[in-house]
Amino acid sequence: MFLGIDIGTSGVKGVLLDRADSVIAQATSPLEISRRQPGWSEQNPADWWQATNDVVRQLASSDAHSIAAIEGIGLTGQMHGATLLDANDAVLRPAILWNDGRSDAECRELEKRVPDARRLTGNLAMPGFTAPKLIWVREHEPEIFARVARVLLPKDFVRLQMSGEYATDLSDASGTLWIDVERRCWSESMLEACGLGVDEMPSLYEGPEITGRLRHQVAQRWGCGEVPIVAGAGDNAAGAVGVGVVQPGRAFLSLGTSGVYFVASDSFRPDPEHAVHAFCHALPNQWHQMSVLLSAASCLEWVAKLTHAKSVASLLDEIEHSDRTSDRLLFLPYLSGERTPHNDANATGVFIGMDHETDRARLGRAVLEGVAFAFADAQRVLLDSGSPIDSVSVIGGGTRSKLWGQILASALDRRLVYRRGAEVGPALGAARLARLGILGEPIDECCQELEEEFVIEPDPSLVDGYRSRIDRFRSLYPTLRATFQNEAIQSQET
Repeated sequence: MFLGIDIGTSGVKGVLLDRADSVIAQATSPLEISRRQPGWSEQNPADWWQATNDVVRQLASSDAHSIAAIEGIGLTGQMHGATLLDANDAVLRPAILWNDGRSDAECRELEKRVPDARRLTGNLAMPGFTAPKLIWVREHEPEIFARVARVLLPKDFVRLQMSGEYATDLSDASGTLWIDVERRCWSESMLEACGLGVDEMPSLYEGPEITGRLRHQVAQRWGCGEVPIVAGAGDNAAGAVGVGVVQPGRAFLSLGTSGVYFVASDSFRPDPEHAVHAFCHALPNQWHQMSVLLSAASCLEWVAKLTHAKSVASLLDEIEHSDRTSDRLLFLPYLSGERTPHNDANATGVFIGMDHETDRARLGRAVLEGVAFAFADAQRVLLDSGSPIDSVSVIGGGTRSKLWGQILASALDRRLVYRRGAEVGPALGAARLARLGILGEPIDECCQELEEEFVIEPDPSLVDGYRSRIDRFRSLYPTLRATFQNEAIQSQET
């Protein structure tokens, strides 16, 4: 039995995976985000650990025998979060999350300090990454920065509570901007530019490698043995392992809080100029590319709340039973700024084309289409950067909506494969990495594609109609970019 734990943004999820690769139990514990100022996004690391314990308690209450039979644990979680500890491992401030936009100026400063940063890291400096967050802390909270003894990513803070070890994996660490991604090691020049060194960093491991064992007191509380803990992966790489996207050309779309278009690769393929992420995969000698949207399913939740829909499900039902679309109405889904392809923390969400006929259903459909059109942008830059895409699976909470699937398939003009169990992709991937590390199975045997549940083909009539609308969608950001920047400057001045 293997336990996979996913430290997500909206909650911690845990799954139990048996040796036959079947998920036999799962549990979730919610988390809240603090937004103390516009553009900020933070969480209390202690909440991650409390939620992790709650998840294990739920699993144990439903199946204590399986908890006792755990052979290994894998960890995954939200990437980029800056968790700052002092010399006694005390948390110095709330963790600054992946969707926090405060460090835009620090990104420019970092690339000025390290002119070859893009070559070293394979990535643009973006506010979501960890490195510019530390420059911000150094400039704005120097008394806190002076006490920093260790910087950990969210899942690795939980690992520290579990095992007492400072460790991380290469896929998650790739998102810090402190990794030489091609050489798969810490970059001393990138760390030095942030006033840090390797001593403040956790040890690096490949995803299936064992980093330590569960502490005695934690094992006793959980009702299991002092089992090994493997390095695990960042949430997207773990999701890829969970759904079976490990061969070059295999891809997935993730419809979670954020949106991800992920393509596996057997080589390092950087394309920082188009804000494509080039990271290490969770498996040795493998890499991946990602296009990232900062808001995906969160846009749907937002519009449901905004329009006082009874629930997201009721809004989707209302959209499905209303007129198909309003060709004039477009939505830019940049509620938290945007990464690929714009790399603009100042971008905001926009509706354009509203009239007297605009109602809740049309707003909702525009949101579904806006996210789909942003994924079309994401796909275009991946293809332009040389990534072959031969199969696309879908994971994440948005997988529940076949309506959204039809819109996505048609906007991308691609066949989308929905797989059984894909909604727990990252946690399942973490459990699979634990299984791989403990049992030493061949990767292809352990990380098979999940069984197909259904397939959504593009709707030819929508494909044709969407082409011109996607062109209009793409014209909006360049038109509004200066407005976004001016609004951000005025906001800072007030």
